[in-house]
Amino acid sequence: MRVKAFLRSLRIKDEGGPSPNRWINNDIKPIEAERRTWGFWTFHNFWVLINSNISSYMTGSSLIALGLTWWQAIISIVIGQVIATALVVLNSLPGAYYHLGFPVVNRYVWGMYGSTFVILNRILLSIVWYGFQAWIGGECVYVCLQAIWPDLESRIPNHLSPSTGTTIANFLGYIIFMLISLPVIYVRPHKLKNLFYGSAATILIFELVLLIWSLATMGSGGFGSTISGSASSSNGESSGWIIAFGIISTIGSISAGILNQNDYARFARRPKDAVWGQLISFPFYAIICSVIGILVTAATQERYGGAMWNLPTLLSAVIENGGSRSRAASFFGGAALVISQIGVNVPGFDMAATFPQYINIRRGAYLTALLSIACNPWKLVNTATTFLAVLSSYSVFLGPMTGLMISSYFVINKRKIKVDDLFVGDSSSIYWYTCGLDWRAAVAWVCGTVPSLPGFVAYVSPGISVPTGLTHLYYICFLSGLAISAAVYCTFHWLFPVTAVRDFVDTAPPAPVLMREYRERWDGVETESDQKA
Repeated sequence: MRVKAFLRSLRIKDEGGPSPNRWINNDIKPIEAERRTWGFWTFHNFWVLINSNISSYMTGSSLIALGLTWWQAIISIVIGQVIATALVVLNSLPGAYYHLGFPVVNRYVWGMYGSTFVILNRILLSIVWYGFQAWIGGECVYVCLQAIWPDLESRIPNHLSPSTGTTIANFLGYIIFMLISLPVIYVRPHKLKNLFYGSAATILIFELVLLIWSLATMGSGGFGSTISGSASSSNGESSGWIIAFGIISTIGSISAGILNQNDYARFARRPKDAVWGQLISFPFYAIICSVIGILVTAATQERYGGAMWNLPTLLSAVIENGGSRSRAASFFGGAALVISQIGVNVPGFDMAATFPQYINIRRGAYLTALLSIACNPWKLVNTATTFLAVLSSYSVFLGPMTGLMISSYFVINKRKIKVDDLFVGDSSSIYWYTCGLDWRAAVAWVCGTVPSLPGFVAYVSPGISVPTGLTHLYYICFLSGLAISAAVYCTFHWLFPVTAVRDFVDTAPPAPVLMREYRERWDGVETESDQKA
């Protein structure tokens, strides 16, 4: 009895939407007009923030550290970002038109219960991603502290083992960043516009100032081997395959955003705001930021005796090799990066769909932040190889999931979604499939994932040897996994069609009419069909 009473006390209170149950609460229902507040400039500034952050900067410069020449790295970045842009826009359309979030969209892909598998995978990724970004934010806080107290490491003696890859002073910066982020993640997404505006302006100004400073003070040493040197792959691979790996790593750096972009697109005032706001800003700022990373790394290489691809490390070097002006500049640079990282780290969407009776976006955000500490994020940022392995590992598992979502929406459902049935947890829902699971999606995902696993294991564990072909398949894992899963999924739905889904798609009104009817219904306005009924 005490347990039941305790669980009842944890239940989400009525927030003005539908009564929370296993399948719905106010945070995961279709977004009504009052909360659809994101216009073109909101999406524009969102992607300025996401694609101008430290991760994008490090993607470009860490490709140099991996062994690519500057022009090979830029080729990888441009191709990767163009492909990523197309996938972001395509995969965000259910959110833009039906105003559904990522967890709910996957109910028509995987089934009512089957979608839990995707959500749990995305939650795990969110935890790792939040921890990763929070650690980078902590490094930026460390820069601010170091600018004030250059002898910070001696002031805070380190008692951690060298195997941890960090010090107590670094860890203190991480904890401070986590604490100052807590008030921000309390804010609901449709109210984050001002944060995006301020953070986007801050990071853009900082990166332009950083580029001008690095080029203006480069000196006679020039760009060093970062620009003038030739490609030198550490594992003997040809430059073509390393470029391919660079392309997939570029896509991998934003693969989580590709997968769950419906969580943001659902807040669009109009569908075209989401489409054009992403189509224009996404590739431009991602490419510019990565190129800035390459140029700054090259311009500072001779000065500091090596390519410093980690931006906080570069700012620390400025402090250690300069005077009071350098310390002041580094402090404000670190503060700008802290603001940017706070804007990037907005968790909680997927947690809200696991137990809608008990978890909303706010509770999910705080759970994500708490659990992220367990993933040891300080281990993920130490080397370029580890950093790229983290990015590409996302692609192994998320590429096939993305392929399923895009093919289900466009090919199987032909953009026609029976929204009401996405919140019905029994066999009366056309998306119930087989006991709540669409086995076609599960098999297709496995088919898209398994071919890339041997190469992935060999890459992160160099002692393990696999055939060269499997290694190369891993280098293009996002695209190969996406294509394989999409093809298998569509083939199974053609061979073993779901009668209820097929009948709905064949008899429902045209997709634009259906979208408008559902939108008006959730907005509380009767449609013409309702009036006739």
